[in-house]
Amino acid sequence: MIGRLRGTVAERSLDGSCILDVNGVGYEVFVPLGTLGRLPQPPEAVTLHVHTHVREDAIVLYGFASVEDRTAFRTLLGVSNVGPKIAMGILGAMDARALAAAIASQDPKRFKGIPGIGKRTIERILLELRDKLGFASLGAPAPLPAPRPPAPSSAPLAQIASALVSMGFKPHEADRAVAAIAEGSEGKTMEALLKDALAQLS
Repeated sequence: MIGRLRGTVAERSLDGSCILDVNGVGYEVFVPLGTLGRLPQPPEAVTLHVHTHVREDAIVLYGFASVEDRTAFRTLLGVSNVGPKIAMGILGAMDARALAAAIASQDPKRFKGIPGIGKRTIERILLELRDKLGFASLGAPAPLPAPRPPAPSSAPLAQIASALVSMGFKPHEADRAVAAIAEGSEGKTMEALLKDALAQLS
């Protein structure tokens, strides 16, 4: 599965897709319309965090500017009757933190005007996603936990836990993710450890 792509935008389409040129290979990636318009022009490179959606008849790539947006997309797909098209429409109208704020405040008005989403779908999203977007902080960064000196062997994992909390995940979610990757973590780089931990939270 493709999880991230870095390259230059060769083409943009009105259907929300773009062709991302990665070392001469063009990947068709669907991006939320709000993000698509902000992607830089060549030769400036862009990094997209990718969700690979496998269907019976096709493999579709959905790209996001941040890991949070990709997490929100995947979480939306878990709601009854919400498919990729509706999820992309929602994230085209608001980013992950704005979505988390709307859900935390149980504000259905934030979803009005989004194509394909009706009253019942909005009610399901507000109900089923309550407390599921761990980076919800109403736009403010999540507070860091009180620092504690870790044992030398656990120092990298403690740094990963702190990084996850600073990204907006709840402390208990960060601890759970770190515990899940602890075995076999020795010798890995911080980047690899963070990627493993984020995979546990996606």
